[in-house]
Amino acid sequence: MTTSTMAPADPTVGGRRGWRIVAALAITSTIGYGTLYYTYAVLLGPMAASLGASTTAVTGALTASVLAGALMAIPVGRWLDRHGGRALMTVGSITATALLIAWSQVQTVGQLYAVMIGIGITGAMVLYEPAFAVIVSWFTTDRRPTALLVVTVVAGFASTIFMPLTGLLSGQLGWRGALLTLAAVHGVVTMPLHALTIRKPPHARTRSPATRPDHTLRCIAVRAANRDPRFWILAAALIAHGAATSTIGVHLVSYLISRGHPATFAATVAGLLGVLSVTGRLVLTGARRRLPVTTIVAIVFAIQAAAVLAMPLTAASRVGAIITVIGFGLGFGIASLATPALLADRYGTTAYATIAGRLAAPVTTAKATAPLLAATLLPHGGWHLLLAAVTTACLLAAVGMRAVGEGRSGSGGHRNQPV
Repeated sequence: MTTSTMAPADPTVGGRRGWRIVAALAITSTIGYGTLYYTYAVLLGPMAASLGASTTAVTGALTASVLAGALMAIPVGRWLDRHGGRALMTVGSITATALLIAWSQVQTVGQLYAVMIGIGITGAMVLYEPAFAVIVSWFTTDRRPTALLVVTVVAGFASTIFMPLTGLLSGQLGWRGALLTLAAVHGVVTMPLHALTIRKPPHARTRSPATRPDHTLRCIAVRAANRDPRFWILAAALIAHGAATSTIGVHLVSYLISRGHPATFAATVAGLLGVLSVTGRLVLTGARRRLPVTTIVAIVFAIQAAAVLAMPLTAASRVGAIITVIGFGLGFGIASLATPALLADRYGTTAYATIAGRLAAPVTTAKATAPLLAATLLPHGGWHLLLAAVTTACLLAAVGMRAVGEGRSGSGGHRNQPV
């Protein structure tokens, strides 16, 4: 039986201040992902030409950035559990703004790598993981899904907003001028919102020493997760799914072009993934009233496997390509919403950020490395082998998620309730 610990929660938590925090995090997450991540794809070509480097070398800097963020997930999680998110996210937004300015001034590939590693580190301090930790600490079980949904739905449009905006700025100001403008946007909005809005919830500030979750209680919660086989099954499922989604996200345009579609059509269809990630999150939130989260996620993962399996047969036509991308896109962002719910529900909130960080580190690493491994696989096995690997990964993720759900009912795990 899994031991669950949870910081006592005030039933009124999540009132006006809580929802102001949600609104602030929705805005800062959107700007953070838009400026620190999605701009890179737009500026890749101009940067490579300006620096006199190959596209591969410049692309590697983004991979290094993502890996740096993965390495920071665990220490960031520990900090959040002990100190909350205000100081961390404020320092992170200040540093990220400075690094965006520094990015605009790089003259060599080495400097680009150094700046992007710094951006990866600061991203771990200001993006989804710390935002989710703040929300989990503020909201009780019944209100938490809605709060998480608001942030992920709004931030799901980061690519839709910032990729065209970056292209426009780059065309008018050059890539360096675009980054300076985006740095100004990032700094003016995110720094005051993190500094002035993020607070610890009332129950964390007023709790008596006898009930305060200290290091011992956090250790108990972390050990409970480490000893729970279902935690590692969940980790394996999310690693497989993360590898699959990142591989399709990076290589989908090239695949559609290889099937005879124009580049503009391929890019437009691939752009549906961002919008569909929002759709999938809405589906999860609505369906969880009738079905367990693990069951819903397992079904969506299986739909993704079927969509990728069908690509060799259907993607040659425009209608077939759109249908298969829609099928895959429904699960493109579902894990980011399901994971906080599963972790908080099973292990409580006392050490949520620490446990989430331990899970995020390998998942993020898989997302960063899978497209590179796929690129090495293509010359040897072609698209059929790559799509077969992605299909297998999605199926394994579905089976793993289903096993996590069965483990809950079989092990006596219970849904945490505020006390």
